Amino acid sequence: MLDIVRKNVVEISGRDAREVRVVACPYRICPLGAHIDHQGGIVTAMTINYGVLLGFVPSDDAEVVLQSGQFKGITRFRVDDLQKPIENRGNITWESYARGAVYALQNSGYDLRKGIIGYISGVNGLDSSGLSSSAAVGIAYLLALENVNDLVLSPVDNIQLDKSIENRYLGLENGILDPSAILLSRYGYLTFMDCKTASPSYVYFSELSKSQQPQGRPPFKILLAFSGLQHNLPKSRGYNMRVFECKEAARALLCASGSEDAPILRKVDPGVYEAQKVYIR
Repeated sequence: MLDIVRKNVVEISGRDAREVRVVACPYRICPLGAHIDHQGGIVTAMTINYGVLLGFVPSDDAEVVLQSGQFKGITRFRVDDLQKPIENRGNITWESYARGAVYALQNSGYDLRKGIIGYISGVNGLDSSGLSSSAAVGIAYLLALENVNDLVLSPVDNIQLDKSIENRYLGLENGILDPSAILLSRYGYLTFMDCKTASPSYVYFSELSKSQQPQGRPPFKILLAFSGLQHNLPKSRGYNMRVFECKEAARALLCASGSEDAPILRKVDPGVYEAQKVYIR
């Protein structure tokens, strides 16, 4: 796929293939704790050997020109145009993530002067399949824009920028699990993330299995089963509704204990929950 990406960038831009730069962002799986990151929960994650490739060259000015391997059309806009959050989530398209990356960088005070000419491609059939393809795409655009504008940002900075794309630009109230998994995972390790403190730790895969295995063979295998059903979270109301329900439950429990903390379930003491669960409706 790398050669295809490079070839398409050359065709779109008219540049030499040696000028093409490539960002690779992997998809992720979440063995434990998916969708509790927005409540400050503890989650585990690891990246897989499938993902998104974004080939690009710097444009001569502020224009962004993009083509997708999965979606039709070419999108054009400028990085010096002010990007505003999407009000109607029905208007979210594949190009929204590139505009969202510009929005996140603009709103964090970064000066963008150069755009990119690029071609982005994921794995056919795995978009909107629960592997965090949206975060991989958003991070790919962030890294490409930072590269051509000589910006050096840390993984932690980019986690927050991707969260800005999702939360503020697209209106999805998710947490830090997806960008953290993509940017902080290490080969051969399971990432253990405390989303309340935003601090990762790592467990070496061989320590996850106590069973005796023949030398040279992995101690376990992971089966990734795709149901065939695809779900675009920013366009649906279900995810944000679950976040709202969690916040309302946390608010009720914290109020019952006399706490004025921000309403996330991680801040609820288990003893308070046990004492109040039969009274709160």
